[in-house]
This record gives sequence, structure tokens and C-alpha cells, in this order.
Amino acid sequence: MNPWAALVIGGLCEVGFTTSLRYVDGFRNVPWVAAFLVAVTCSMGLLEYAGRSIPLGTAYAVWAGIGAAGTALVGIAVYGDPASVPRLLLLTGLIGCIVGLKALA
Repeated sequence: MNPWAALVIGGLCEVGFTTSLRYVDGFRNVPWVAAFLVAVTCSMGLLEYAGRSIPLGTAYAVWAGIGAAGTALVGIAVYGDPASVPRLLLLTGLIGCIVGLKALA
């Protein structure tokens, strides 16, 4: 698997595990705990795989940025989090930084 593809998929899995945390209910909701554990395992495993070929600082920044931006966008789209112009501009800047890191790597 291409390391960059693995990194993007790992970042998307991070969105899965952060979203799952909303429903684990103190780790008593077994299906959501299972979803969390699968997503966090995939996310970390793909980050580790990508980090073998991509400089670790770059890989971590991109992974975390995808997770942060993706989680924020899920919050806006699904949970009614605020979608103010400044917030959307900052998310756009974050995504721009992720693209910039990829371009420089």
C-alpha cells in the first residue's frame, strides 16, 4: 500500500475513533467500544506503517490534521456544531497546511 494512502486512511480512521467516543458511554456500550477499538487500532497501525517511509513529524502532523479537520467537519455536518465563517476559514487553513506538507514531502 502506498504510504500516503495509508496515512490518509489512518487519518479517516481517527475520525472514526473520535466519533465513536461520543457513544461509548463509559465503555459500557459494547458495539461502540468495539467500533472505537477497531478504528483506533487501524488508525495507529496505518500511522506506524506510513511513518516507515514518510518523515515521522510530517506523517504525524498530516494524520492529526486529517483527524482534527475530519472530526470538526463531522461535528458540523452531523451534530450541529457551529459553522461560523472564522471556524470554516481556520479549518480551510488546516486542510491547506496538510496539503502543503504533502507537497513538500
